[in-house]
Amino acid sequence: MPTFVRLTDYKNSEEKEKGFFEEKNRYVANQEDFFKIPGSPITYWINKIVWKLFKEGEVLNKFAIVKRGPSLPSNEEFIRKWHEIDKKEIIGNINNKKWFLCNKSGGYEKWYAKTEDVLLFILNNKKINISNKDLLLKECIIWSDARFGNKKFSARYLPENYTLESVVNFILIEKDYINFLLSYLNSKVSEYFLNITIEGQHFSPIYVKNLPFYKIKDEKIKQKIDELTQECIDISKEEWDSRETSWDFKASPLMENVKCKMENEEKNKSIKIEDVYNEYCHYWKEKFYELHKNEEELNKLFIEIYGLEDELTPDVPLEDITILKKEAKIENGELVFNKKEIIKQFISYFVGVLFGRFSLDKEGLVLANLGETLEKYLKQIPNPSFLPDDDNVVPVLEREYFEDDIVSRFKEFVKVVFGEKYFSENMRFIENAVGDIRKYFNKEFYKDHISRYKKRPIYWMITSKNGAFKALIYMHRFKPDIFARVRNEYLLELVAKIESRIESLDKRLSGADSKEKKQIEKELVKLNKELKELYDFDKILQKYANKTFEIDLDDGVKVNYCKFKEILYPISNLCKK
Repeated sequence: MPTFVRLTDYKNSEEKEKGFFEEKNRYVANQEDFFKIPGSPITYWINKIVWKLFKEGEVLNKFAIVKRGPSLPSNEEFIRKWHEIDKKEIIGNINNKKWFLCNKSGGYEKWYAKTEDVLLFILNNKKINISNKDLLLKECIIWSDARFGNKKFSARYLPENYTLESVVNFILIEKDYINFLLSYLNSKVSEYFLNITIEGQHFSPIYVKNLPFYKIKDEKIKQKIDELTQECIDISKEEWDSRETSWDFKASPLMENVKCKMENEEKNKSIKIEDVYNEYCHYWKEKFYELHKNEEELNKLFIEIYGLEDELTPDVPLEDITILKKEAKIENGELVFNKKEIIKQFISYFVGVLFGRFSLDKEGLVLANLGETLEKYLKQIPNPSFLPDDDNVVPVLEREYFEDDIVSRFKEFVKVVFGEKYFSENMRFIENAVGDIRKYFNKEFYKDHISRYKKRPIYWMITSKNGAFKALIYMHRFKPDIFARVRNEYLLELVAKIESRIESLDKRLSGADSKEKKQIEKELVKLNKELKELYDFDKILQKYANKTFEIDLDDGVKVNYCKFKEILYPISNLCKK
């Protein structure tokens, strides 16, 4: 039998030369054994236990259906982000839904499927060929096909009535074994087997279906695995649902701590946001390490089941825990939270409350269908703690020219949520995280919103060329005359206010001393420049204000946003033909 020398762990040719003569790097293998493993890889280094598992053991395909995700003729035509669509078109039973929640997520994510998309109801369309469509909408386990970037395999649970896209593969197995199989696929044992068999840059079903797989007979061990796995699923789902791009989002995760602390306050009903933030960090730190502990325990159990104690350890790097990737990072072996991102998420939730998409008084979506109004909001919530914007236009400017200016409303929101006693302290904490709040809204918020909603923003920013005029509107409250309202009640009003300010400064200029004169002249240069920009923008906006427009949310943000690209904040590559 031939002798093989394994030198893959050495970094350079000098080390490899030394390693070549070391006995520990030499392996004797029967070439015929290579054919016992799917794909016949030249895996001379694996031990007899592993050879036996592949030669005599059963494979996953015997117990489960392992398939590639359905192929669609055009993703652009049939798939949207769920937040682009009317809520009423996604809810309901199988027969009256127009869109189905559709998972097309990729990357290294374990335990629970983070679903942001919807698929048009085309499953019954006989003219459209969709592979494996009879197996869709069932409770299953999914994984991403691509192996690029982080090359580790990761699987996640997908509930029933969800569908998926071609880059996501799936496994159907009897319900009693879903948790067991999911934890096996996320274990170091399956990773070890896949590293032996896989070739190329894809985790194709052919590799997964041929994984050695035991249906364990020890009920106590299986029950323990099932319980640990369910905890992993629950933690991962809770973390995903704390983001507003989750279909099951209820409210900012900070709000739960607000409610608890408010209930303990007897008189002033006022709390510090810093305390709420610290409780959030404490809670999620515990969840993070609980998930980490569970993963290592599951690894230990599967290593013992497959007899691979000499090959593997149960250790899991903290970096491989797939929750809180935006909210925290690992530094020197510790979980460190990103205060700026967490406060940004809270601010984004505020904007949702401001437009009536969310409410302090009701969990989940409130106004999320096209053309909805404040009146519809008040029918659901007659006495709101925080009243949404009445006309669906919120100015976002460098100075406070309007009562419903976004910064004014945010300060009001902070007082409503946390009380007035610590208002100044709370604003300092917020600005310590994101910087000056007016500057953040004016310069950064919309970039964050575009990123958070994957270039499919639900709040649209009407803006002049250099941002002298900016105003947000909510796509789901779009009305045919929205641009006339923006022009007549905000743009022209802003022009009048700036003209008045210029006139006032001109009058003060003649009597000012040299220092004040310099300040006034500087402000006048800036204001006149802004005024010219507003005049130019008015010529453009007037074309839209003199017409009425309709949008169809089924067309998605890309189609609708690009109809008005001349007056909306430019999003790179969105409106390319």
